[in-house]
Amino acid sequence: MLDAGLNGVEQLARFRYEMRKFLRFSEQAARRAGVTPQQHQLMLGVAGFTGRGWANISELAEFLQERHNAVVELVNRASRAGLVRKAPSARDRRVVRVELTPKGSAILRELSAEHRKELQRIREHDPLRMMARLGNETGGR
Repeated sequence: MLDAGLNGVEQLARFRYEMRKFLRFSEQAARRAGVTPQQHQLMLGVAGFTGRGWANISELAEFLQERHNAVVELVNRASRAGLVRKAPSARDRRVVRVELTPKGSAILRELSAEHRKELQRIREHDPLRMMARLGNETGGR
């Protein structure tokens, strides 16, 4: 139970609302760019999650919070769409390296620019700042 009472509930509701609006924006932007929202998230994970510019299936499963076999299928579909390429790891041929193709990189750059603009637009309603305020008001509970 929240000690902050109704004010805390209102802040949580506002946080959830702002998050959902951003997610909806992201889903629509991905579709306008010709990819599914899941493919967009996959490309983000490939390009940025590990800091290497590529990722393996297990890392992508963690990033996407999905089951390994679901990520394998998503990678296969993205590969057929020309967004990513798969290659066996030079160290361990059982490990599949997933990398963006030039097409995937171009789409991700376009989507990332749109997302940065949207984040700038909603800065005054920054959900993370809202959560920090809520944490301070509830004593971090």
